[in-house]
Amino acid sequence: MGNIIALGAQWGDEGKGKVVDLLAARMEVVVRFQGGPNAGHTLIIGGARTVLHHIPSGILHPGTLCLIGSGTVLDPEKLSEEIAQLRSGGIEPEGRLRIAERCQLILPSHRMLDEAREAGRRGGRPLGTTGCGIGPAYEDKAGRRGIRLADLAQPEAKLLPRVRALLDYHNHQLRYYGADPVALEAVEAVLNRARAELLPLACDLPRLLRERMASGARILFEGAQGAMLDIDHGTYPFVTSSSTVAGGALSGTGVGPAAIGQVLGIAKAYATRVGEGPFPTELYDGEQLRDPAGARMADVGREFGATTGRLRRTGWFDAVAVRHAVCVNGMTGLALTKLDVLDGFEEVRICDGYLLDGTSIDRIPPLAEEYGRCRPHYRTLPGWRCSTYGLTDAAALPERARDFIAAIEELCGVPVVLLSTGPDREQVITLRPDFFA
Repeated sequence: MGNIIALGAQWGDEGKGKVVDLLAARMEVVVRFQGGPNAGHTLIIGGARTVLHHIPSGILHPGTLCLIGSGTVLDPEKLSEEIAQLRSGGIEPEGRLRIAERCQLILPSHRMLDEAREAGRRGGRPLGTTGCGIGPAYEDKAGRRGIRLADLAQPEAKLLPRVRALLDYHNHQLRYYGADPVALEAVEAVLNRARAELLPLACDLPRLLRERMASGARILFEGAQGAMLDIDHGTYPFVTSSSTVAGGALSGTGVGPAAIGQVLGIAKAYATRVGEGPFPTELYDGEQLRDPAGARMADVGREFGATTGRLRRTGWFDAVAVRHAVCVNGMTGLALTKLDVLDGFEEVRICDGYLLDGTSIDRIPPLAEEYGRCRPHYRTLPGWRCSTYGLTDAAALPERARDFIAAIEELCGVPVVLLSTGPDREQVITLRPDFFA
C-alpha cells in the first residue's frame, strides 16, 4: 500500500517536520500517533517559520486531513493556542483537524508534577524532560486514572468525582516534592474550555482511517521524538514515555500491520541530543565539551530545541544507533537531513562501532550506564569543500558527499531515499523516487 510511517532514527530533532510537510503534499491524510507538546516540528516555507507541537505538519497543505491519534497525550490549553496561532497566520484548521476520542488529556497538575519531579528527583540525576507533563499523563493512562477527550461528553456530576480524585492524587505527590497544590477550579476551567473547543473535533479514529483507506486515500503516520528515545527500545531511563517506533504507529492509531507500505527513518547527517543520557559520539555540549567540530555543527545547524529552546548536544553520525533504529522499526529507507551543515569540513566521520571497557561491540548496550562508557570507533572520510546548500539535483552533489552517503547506506543497511540540503520546503533531493511511488 502507499501508506508511510515517518519517524526519527536518532534522539529526536532530526528534521521530521520538514520531511513530513514534504510528504504531506502526496498524501490525503496525516496522523500523529504518539507524544504530545514535548514535540516541536519546525517548518520553513518561503522563509516563514512555523513550529507545530500537537497538530500534524500536513496542516499547511490545503485539503489534507490532519488527525491526532489515541497514542498521543493532548494538552487542551496548548492545542487551543496552536490553533489560534495557525489562524493568525492565515491557516484555517477547521474541517481538516480531528482528534481521536480516546486521546488522553494533559491537565495543569500533570505539568506541575513534571516540573516538581525534575527539580527534586530522588535517587538520581534529572532526566532532562521538557516539563510538559508528558510522563505523568502517560502514567495515569497506564494506571487507568486518566481523563480522555471522550470523557468530556459525560455529565459533570459523573466526571467531576473522577477529576477530583485524580487531582487529590496529584496534589499528594506535589506536596511530597514541596510544590504548591493545584486548585480544582483551575482544572475545571481547562476542561470546560476543552469541552467547548475540542470535543466537537472528536472522532472514532480507527473507523475513520479504515474508511479513508477503503476509498483509496494515502495516509502518512507522523512520529515525534526519535527511536533512541523509545520507552522500550531507547536509552532507558533517559527516554520519553511513549512508543516512538513503527509499532507505536499501529497501536497509537488503531490500524493493523497490513496498512503500512513503507517505513521512512529520518536522520541528520550528524547527531544531536537534548537533555541527559548517553551519547557516544558527543563532541560539544556548550559547557564542558567544546570540540570545534561539534561547536561548528551547533552553530551552523542552529541546534536549539523547538520546544524548550535548550542547546542541543552535537556529535558525529552514529551508524550503530541508526542501525539499531532501522532494526526495531523495520525501516525501508532513510531521509538524511542537514547535509549542508557538514559543508567545508576537512574530514567527516561516521561511528561504525564502540569500545566498551576494552571490548569492541557493534550494538547498543541495554544499560544506560554501560552505554555511557562506550567510546566510538570512527570511519573517517575526506570532506567536501563546495556547498551543498539548496541543491535539488543529485548530479550536482560533490563526489565526496556521495561517498559519505554511500557509507551511511552500507553501515546502516538501508538506502538513503531523500536528502535535505537546507531548511526550506524546496531544498531537497529525491534520490529514490520509486520509494514514494
